[in-house]
Amino acid sequence: MQTLASQQCKPCKGGEGSLSQASIDNLLKQLDSWVQKDQSITKTFEFKNYYQTMAFVNMVAWLSHKEDHHPELKVTYKNCHIEYSTHAVNGLTENDFICAAKIDTFLKL
Repeated sequence: MQTLASQQCKPCKGGEGSLSQASIDNLLKQLDSWVQKDQSITKTFEFKNYYQTMAFVNMVAWLSHKEDHHPELKVTYKNCHIEYSTHAVNGLTENDFICAAKIDTFLKL
């Protein structure tokens, strides 16, 4: 079975639907402490200082560019709040979970 973090995001072609709640629940179990909030998944990351926070934000920006899937970010001195949702389907797709898993994997390195 291929892990979420080893997969690549797929372009939205239009007409795809969002994931079912059962699929969302199953995929959330594969992530590290991400939570569902309405039609998105979110997590807040805490760091020791501004430099570490910004280094993390830059990694997320690089990942977002590479996967062509971009989250909403809220950045403060020691925190970065990330919210993934697929606007093209007004809900969640596997792409949201793939990116979240890649972030979790990066932090474990």
